[in-house]
Amino acid sequence: MSIVHKIGRRKTSVARVYVKPGSGVITVNGKDAATYFSTDVMVYKLNQPFILSETAGQYDVTVNVFGGGNTGQAEAIRLGISRALCEINAEYRLALKPAGLLTRDARMVERKKPGQKKARKRFQFSKR
Repeated sequence: MSIVHKIGRRKTSVARVYVKPGSGVITVNGKDAATYFSTDVMVYKLNQPFILSETAGQYDVTVNVFGGGNTGQAEAIRLGISRALCEINAEYRLALKPAGLLTRDARMVERKKPGQKKARKRFQFSKR
């Protein structure tokens, strides 16, 4: 098996994920995942597809990610890894789909409207 390339997106983050057989090393933008994402919750999100498909430590992952914040980037990477695992073995889909890891979360930030304070918040009305 060669390298599998997939793309994951979340909010404004885009992650290009490359998965190949290896020892379970995850590299994000040239750094180790634990260094790039400071919290354990973010690192767990990256490992979640491997835990559910029972393939932890079997694949090396290299990621180029840009845009958005920490959470958006972590979830974009998670989607990319899940898609790559499904291409490697279609049976992983049975474990990943019910957990919601193959669903692209399409929620984006709503734009600010003219004449308003924020996207939905209005300026206060006074009768003076």
